[in-house]
Amino acid sequence: MLKCRTVWRTLAPLARTSSTVCRQNARRAGLNNGRLPACVPAAHMSTAPAGGGRENQLYVLLVGATCVGGAIYAYRTVKGDSQRYQDRIDEISSRPLKTFTEEPATPTQSEPPGESPHTRPTSSSVEAPPLSLLPGPFEPGTPVPGSAFILACLSLTVLIVTDELVPPYMRPPLSKELWFSDDPSVTETLRFKQWNGKERSIYFQPPSFYINAEELGSAENGGVAVLTGKKVVHMDVRGNKIKLDDDTEISYDKCLIATGGVPRNLQVIERAGEEVMKRTTLFRKVEDFKSLDKVSRNVKSITIIGGGFLGSELACALGRRSTESDLEVIQMYPEKGNMGKVLPEYLSNWTTEKVKKEGVKIISEALVKSVVSKDDKLEIQLKDGRLVKTDHIVAAVGLEPNVDLAKSAGLEVDSDFGGFRVNAELQARSNIWVAGDAACFYDIRLGRRRVEHHDHAVVSGRLAGENMTGANKPYWHQSMFWSDLGPDVGYEAIGIVDSSLPTVGVFAKATAKDTPKAATEESGTGIRSESETEHTASSPVASSAPSPTGVQHKDEYGKGVIFYLRDKVVVGIILWNVFNRMPIARKIIKDGEEHADLNEVAKLFNIHDD
Repeated sequence: MLKCRTVWRTLAPLARTSSTVCRQNARRAGLNNGRLPACVPAAHMSTAPAGGGRENQLYVLLVGATCVGGAIYAYRTVKGDSQRYQDRIDEISSRPLKTFTEEPATPTQSEPPGESPHTRPTSSSVEAPPLSLLPGPFEPGTPVPGSAFILACLSLTVLIVTDELVPPYMRPPLSKELWFSDDPSVTETLRFKQWNGKERSIYFQPPSFYINAEELGSAENGGVAVLTGKKVVHMDVRGNKIKLDDDTEISYDKCLIATGGVPRNLQVIERAGEEVMKRTTLFRKVEDFKSLDKVSRNVKSITIIGGGFLGSELACALGRRSTESDLEVIQMYPEKGNMGKVLPEYLSNWTTEKVKKEGVKIISEALVKSVVSKDDKLEIQLKDGRLVKTDHIVAAVGLEPNVDLAKSAGLEVDSDFGGFRVNAELQARSNIWVAGDAACFYDIRLGRRRVEHHDHAVVSGRLAGENMTGANKPYWHQSMFWSDLGPDVGYEAIGIVDSSLPTVGVFAKATAKDTPKAATEESGTGIRSESETEHTASSPVASSAPSPTGVQHKDEYGKGVIFYLRDKVVVGIILWNVFNRMPIARKIIKDGEEHADLNEVAKLFNIHDD
């Protein structure tokens, strides 16, 4: 299109000159006949039978030839551009770096990395190529490589810096499916079977997807490299540089901060001394999974402190293992029931009973007063006088966003929610974006928020990557999260799910297909946000089945929908053993309307259908 405009700019003056000459000849012809015509018919400009006909014909031929020549030139130019574009695509597709034909790059087929294939820069200063992007301090749980792949296809270079020793991976399986694997070498392979029986790796891409970090500067067609075992300790925003913990400096054009968060610990444990800290796990990374797996095979008792998502998932996973050994699994938390900060009380109590059936000893309303190491045991003293003896502690009491770079980078940290404050495009400052757990963004429906879930990491990382190339798209996505208490009980949630809010629950009797296992068999993936994120709700059709009247299936919450209300408007939804309906829930929150009868709204999820 641009070249066609250039051709027109060249030919237009010739056309205007020819037209002017034709009009002048026609005017002279009119004067020779003794009169001045009021207007010159358009036919006279082309045929000009009166005076100067031969000259007019020459000008007409000139204009016609020019137009025909311009059209031919434009056609050949466009055709040539198309051919060059296709050659470019063929060249990128055939590159050895992107082994999509030899080794599938999808997570379901990716192989676990062995020895790190990346050679770190040896010089004290690394100059990035002009178009390089540096997704700076990187949290492997934030799947930025999806965006990195898009950028690489645009011939851009991407460097991922992480203080972990492995390339980007998914965190959810660390507390879910990996614990149910029958493979004794699962801690090495990090491959697992989903509830539907299909096997996959936790890694987003195989090692062959990435190129050597030293080759980025000479990568003609772009590429993605991972610098493992390195930590960014300083950012020079004005100079577009970062400094690593080994004093290496790396320049960038644009930077994405995806530092995630750091697990919280209880102060009483931190003050308890080195021996207690050695026998306490703050569960977050691959190494934490490997360590806890080893501990669970060599001790007699493990106590999990925390009743949230992570604590409950680990409790159920270790509880299942306890049935095959003499391992005692204890879960304690300050709430009355499991998931007490999220679920309404009746459902929290029901969930607690399900967790107990998994072989877990529950200690509710437990506030830890002190922890000491005594007689080769850890003694946990509660404020109400109860004493718990155990061999190992897992502290699952929340996450603190990692904002260590805020000071050197001059970035604003939100005082209420923590994390780097970003605008609607996830931009913190010029040439700096933030995604994942560390981003505090503004939700147009629910206000400013910070979200710590896999789906949010996927979508925000992808959007930030697009915006780094100039897309300027706002973040409007309502992220979802999910949790499984084994293969039979699972739930998905979206929006603000806080047990302090008024709730309305609509339940029905569950069937054999209303389990996480059945959901993965239907979708083909254990990471359920992968199947939910790409779908949209379009005119959902309510179930024709009648709504239940009164209390149905008392104390039996097989499947259902829980609505969380604020000012009579639905701001959060939990789908309890109801799967593949998240687009509908997302649309209900997006609409932000009051509903007179939420039983009717629940029909949209078809929970009463067999």
